Amino acid sequence: MAQDHGDYVTWFRNSSPYINAHRGRTFVVMFSGEAVDAPGFHHIIHDLALLNSLGIRLVLVHGARPQISDQLDERQVQTSFEAHTRITDSRALGSVLDAVGAVRLKIEGLFSMGLANSPMHNASIQVVSGNFVVAKPMGIREGFDYQHTGEVRRIEEDAIRRQLDNGHVVQLSPLGCSPTGELFNLNSEEVASSAAIALQADKLIFMGDLGDVAGITDGAGELIRDISPYDAGQLLGSGVIGRDDTERQLTAACHAASNGVPRAHLVNFHQDGALLRELFTRDGYGTLVTRESYEDIRGAWIDDVGGILELLEPLEADGTLVRRSRELLENEIHRFVIIERDGMVVACAALYPFTDVHAGELACVAVHPDYREGQRGTQLLDHVQRQARQLGLTALFVLTTRAEHWFREHGFEPVEVTDLPAERQSFYNYQRSSRVFRKTL
Repeated sequence: MAQDHGDYVTWFRNSSPYINAHRGRTFVVMFSGEAVDAPGFHHIIHDLALLNSLGIRLVLVHGARPQISDQLDERQVQTSFEAHTRITDSRALGSVLDAVGAVRLKIEGLFSMGLANSPMHNASIQVVSGNFVVAKPMGIREGFDYQHTGEVRRIEEDAIRRQLDNGHVVQLSPLGCSPTGELFNLNSEEVASSAAIALQADKLIFMGDLGDVAGITDGAGELIRDISPYDAGQLLGSGVIGRDDTERQLTAACHAASNGVPRAHLVNFHQDGALLRELFTRDGYGTLVTRESYEDIRGAWIDDVGGILELLEPLEADGTLVRRSRELLENEIHRFVIIERDGMVVACAALYPFTDVHAGELACVAVHPDYREGQRGTQLLDHVQRQARQLGLTALFVLTTRAEHWFREHGFEPVEVTDLPAERQSFYNYQRSSRVFRKTL
């Protein structure tokens, strides 16, 4: 039990940067109709209520595909699909309206719960729905009249922002009204991406049915933690995803990420707490679609000293690296290059040039234990080698006591201490007996 409490305290402390970063931000969250019918949907509502209590401005978009299908089956109304889109005729529209209305009211009811000893106690959340989505007909395409199936024409973003400014949660349904007063059945993924783009949302989050995995997987079945819109498009074109609903969500995420939404997420609604883990942990839980680099290799700044020290301390304590004081590190910070992952220094290295002999020393190569599987050491080495060449250096030295094989695998050859530049030989530590390696650039 004490260990459980310790894990909770650690998680809560580590989540505090994200709590601060997310406060006042606008998130658009879309959950599928399958999620609404899932046994754990009330947990998703509780998590959304928590986000609201943390000052996050929420716009919710719900799907209703299975509920619409159930209504159509009950009324024995047949519909057809073209290009994975339901053609909604006048008879089917009544079923659409009933199904969407029922889902909307269910969600509003769940947000209204306030029983003592429940996560919603004293939450007092106001959910606002309205004619925030203006639609237009899809019309006739390739000979098929889509009738009451439509597309998003625009989002009434000013009206939505006023509700968000008042602390309300805004709910959008996969229905839209045209300027002529007609109602149209819309793609909920399109509603979500259009809303995120119009509102300049900070995040777009899709909670869908991803089977038994946390997010999108590649052809080998491995979870993809983060992906660019371009690479996601390549993945969609390869046909490896194989699920229409997941393909729709990933396509919508790419559209949003390519049109100004900084980050779009796909998480599995079957995984309890997946939304919180995606938003409040450094590595997330599902798949992130972003045009920004989730990890950044760059030169270190004075503000990075604390993160570098934290990374180096365990390796200094076990003798892998020579201990450096904060003062020394501050004076030499311009020598360092780091890999930053969402604000955390996860790897570093340093280059000390000896320009008179056209050589340099690679030092302080360190990768956080949790991030040693992603070739980050190799990325740092490549970066430092490019720096060295730009400085006109023709050789790179490294001294190591424990990483001999890794450096050999990357082209370094063993040499003698006497092969070091004279300036470096003068402060070689014979007590450490570090092995010396050299690589020609």
